Amino acid sequence: MSHVSLLDAATFAGAHALAIYGALLMVVTGTTWLVARALLPDRGGPAAAPEPLSPVSLLLRFAAGFAFIVGGAYLFAEIAEELHTEQTLGQLDEAFIVAMIEHVPDLALHLFYLITFVGNRETLIALGIAVTVGLLVLRRRGLALGWALAMLGNAALNPTLKQIFERARPVHPTHWLTEDGFSFPSGHSSGSVIAMGMLAYLAVRLLPRRWHVTAWIAAAALAFSVGASRIFLRVHFPSDVLAGFASGAAWLTVSIVSIELARWARRRRSGRQASGVEFTR
Repeated sequence: MSHVSLLDAATFAGAHALAIYGALLMVVTGTTWLVARALLPDRGGPAAAPEPLSPVSLLLRFAAGFAFIVGGAYLFAEIAEELHTEQTLGQLDEAFIVAMIEHVPDLALHLFYLITFVGNRETLIALGIAVTVGLLVLRRRGLALGWALAMLGNAALNPTLKQIFERARPVHPTHWLTEDGFSFPSGHSSGSVIAMGMLAYLAVRLLPRRWHVTAWIAAAALAFSVGASRIFLRVHFPSDVLAGFASGAAWLTVSIVSIELARWARRRRSGRQASGVEFTR
């Protein structure tokens, strides 16, 4: 596709940004529903004690996690390379933003302004502290540590990436919101993916099975909407948000796989100790 054709496509997409957001939201929630139904069958009833992980189950989880990490890292690297070696991506981002300005009503901007607060630094800090304290009260120290490390890891990773790439923000901010600092990748996008994803994981570990699929659908929809709000409010380019989704998904996968690995190792160690006690008897 020629450069002119790409610019025309970006302009068309910007003029129909709300429709595209609605369509993508349906794709995200639908895909999440299918994957969650396949991996988390809804059997109803109270939450049962988790079953020990079999070697095959552990291998499948690690294979899926590895593929997801590699995919997210590859996507992030491709965006970063394109951003620094070519002018095309920046021009497409700008064409999309400019075309979007005249086609998004104030009512939609007001709704996205409310949604974007979910990914604010202050919101994520308050959420991180509240969930950590709640898990400690429930005496789930392992989950509390995993949650805290997931949140703190992104809090350190995203500013580091921003300083590396030093991309300026869009020059057409709305009157609803302005932001300082660098633009790439979007911290709201990565932070929301990690926070909502970890909350869904905690729901799977702590709530009855009938809530598991719903939790993942709600998490995916909210994280996607927070990222989209940054584009509609014109404080991030589309590629900033896509890179934030990619880095956030990769770190979320690392966090969940690490927690599951620690859980499996602890169960295996406990099983060996129990077998040793039985043998001595």
